[in-house]
Amino acid sequence: MSTLPIHNPATGELITELPADDASSVAQKAAAARAAQAAWAARPLAERKACIEGFRAGVLRETERLAAVMTRETGKPVRMSRNELNGLVPRIDFFLAEVDQAIAAQTVYDEGGMREQIQHEPLGVVANISAWNYPWFVGCNVILPALLTGNTVLYKPSEYAAMTGLEITRLLHEAGVPKDAMACLVGAGEVGAALLAQQVDGVFFTGSHATGQRIAQAVGQRFVKLQLELGGKDPTYVCDDADPQAAAESLADGAMYNTGQSCCSVERIYVHETIHDAFVAHFVKTVRGYKMGDPASEDTYIGAITREPQLKVLDQQVADAQRKGATLLLGGRKGKAPGNWYEPTVMTEVDHDMDIMREESFGPVIGIQKVAGDEEAVRLMNDTRYGLTAGVFTRDEQRARKVLSQVRAGSVYWNCCDRVSPRLPWSGVGDSGVGLTLSTYGIQTFTRPKAWHLRKPA
Repeated sequence: MSTLPIHNPATGELITELPADDASSVAQKAAAARAAQAAWAARPLAERKACIEGFRAGVLRETERLAAVMTRETGKPVRMSRNELNGLVPRIDFFLAEVDQAIAAQTVYDEGGMREQIQHEPLGVVANISAWNYPWFVGCNVILPALLTGNTVLYKPSEYAAMTGLEITRLLHEAGVPKDAMACLVGAGEVGAALLAQQVDGVFFTGSHATGQRIAQAVGQRFVKLQLELGGKDPTYVCDDADPQAAAESLADGAMYNTGQSCCSVERIYVHETIHDAFVAHFVKTVRGYKMGDPASEDTYIGAITREPQLKVLDQQVADAQRKGATLLLGGRKGKAPGNWYEPTVMTEVDHDMDIMREESFGPVIGIQKVAGDEEAVRLMNDTRYGLTAGVFTRDEQRARKVLSQVRAGSVYWNCCDRVSPRLPWSGVGDSGVGLTLSTYGIQTFTRPKAWHLRKPA
């Protein structure tokens, strides 16, 4: 049997080797999920909800241990791991509260003996290839509404968060979800490829744009539902009327939280020239106060880079910017080995000829660019192939609305950043992906609306 080695990115140590799936076991689990789907969908919604309520209780009961597991395998600071688990509970509550209404049958016409209805049926078997940076959030955004709406799930967590993926699966099984209705597939890219070769009814992926392209090509001719949550190069504009200190403190956290490894991390900042210097001074001061160190320590803010290859990406972006005239104010170097470390890095005098302002960083690296006004800021914010989130800091809501209405992004923020709500759809435009999760739309996305034409006999 093949195995998947799991290393601690903060130390490089081997944590364990997990039994891994192969093409044969993936096919077996897919066949079992197909066979189990009708029975799972036939169970009353109240019973499926009871299983998810039991899962919720398990998360609360084991939060500390689950946070420690996630920190060991991803390098995420433990208090941020705990935040993720605590933040999952309101998402679960939202799905439980809204699923009945979201998938209830609707009568849209009833006259002259003819009644028209819309009913929501499950897609069937859902494949979920998930991400490592927020494995509980990202995984459960798909798994929970998929199960609640009557689908079975083939779940491949990232190989960088496989231990957490197994914990999610265990808690769901302990809560009453049948093993064949929720299967975890352990492995790297070859296991994902084997999953895509199965006859599934929906493919839901969160990860890089390059991998998303390969997945789209792999399933494109089969006409199954495909959702891709991909990368971003999320901009924020700080207007001349904003409080430079408040904006700097908020955006420093938005750029550096989870060591910059968030889908909606602030990745580029544009500041009005009249407050640029004051903003930068407050920003640098804030980032200097972030402690980089042992992710298991409660006072650590900057943890390890989960994937070792990303260190080279960050180094190349910083070197490219410096070569083209940027000013390095802070950081810009790998941390000391062992482990995958990169110093919190702040650069100014940047422009769009530099990779740091165009390509996703996914690390504790930020460029800050001076702008003359709103028109220039909008032009630069839209000068990207991505469109996940964008924000504006200003005292004037109407000004913020005017700017943000011109920016191509799935989510927009006024005087905040790096925020996701279960009540709002999470989506992107351009190379940030297709489809959505969260909100009632994110529940319905796991269903297929069926049109009913019902005529009473004369």
